Amino acid sequence: MTDDVPELVIEAGRTEAQYFRDLWRYRELFYFLAWRDILVRYKQTFIGVAWALIRPFLTMLVFTVVFGRLANLPSEGDAPYPILVFAAMLPWQFFANALAESSNSLINNANLISKVYFPRLVVPTSAVIVSFVDFLISGIILLGLMAWYTAVPSWRILTLPLFVAISFAAAMGAGLWLAALNVQYRDFRYVVPFLIQFGLYISPVGFSSGIVPEQWRLLYSLNPMVGVIDGFRWAIIGGDVQLFWPGFSLSLLLVIALLLTGFLYFRRMERTFADVI
Repeated sequence: MTDDVPELVIEAGRTEAQYFRDLWRYRELFYFLAWRDILVRYKQTFIGVAWALIRPFLTMLVFTVVFGRLANLPSEGDAPYPILVFAAMLPWQFFANALAESSNSLINNANLISKVYFPRLVVPTSAVIVSFVDFLISGIILLGLMAWYTAVPSWRILTLPLFVAISFAAAMGAGLWLAALNVQYRDFRYVVPFLIQFGLYISPVGFSSGIVPEQWRLLYSLNPMVGVIDGFRWAIIGGDVQLFWPGFSLSLLLVIALLLTGFLYFRRMERTFADVI
């Protein structure tokens, strides 16, 4: 009688073909990493999750005073300036936090990556999800502002999930690029904070993109967050707010390109992470 011996089949490209299946198999690890990061972020803090409300609220106050009062820049439509600013703060804070968290996510989980196999895409994705939780919590401030100023949203608010998805794609694409680059070149841990700070100043967070001269608006839309922020304001404020469709279309194409190239670069570098990290 002969024992049944398991047959080992080595097939080229089999691992690549099963990559997305492995992502589903390791979904519990994804939940664990995201929940762990949420708990660690606010552990041993006096006010806990309230930090997700305080930081964007204080930033909104500063921008309202500097741009709305001192610089006397115009709002959009009939919207109060605080709503104009906070409608932009929501996607920007999500994007900035996602970049900061995902760029260091692989380095922070070096012990796990070097010892256990799992699709590495789980790690930066869970970091983006944690930032998305902060985004949802910060939305409470927007609801409070709209109630305070009795601002009633129009039908455009129904399109807001579309712009949320675009902002998620932008954060994910940039996060994948920076996460992979940070493993190979540790200089990026110093570059990322500068990129976030610089991006805040060149994005229309504290002001309306309508103040940009018409002949420069398409060039200005090369910043993908311009289209995302304008889309949020168009959906939230409504009224007379107009969306610069050529610029929005360009920003949307750049976000898609950022997501696709970020995923491809991450996958190409993924097999070297355990050796380099």
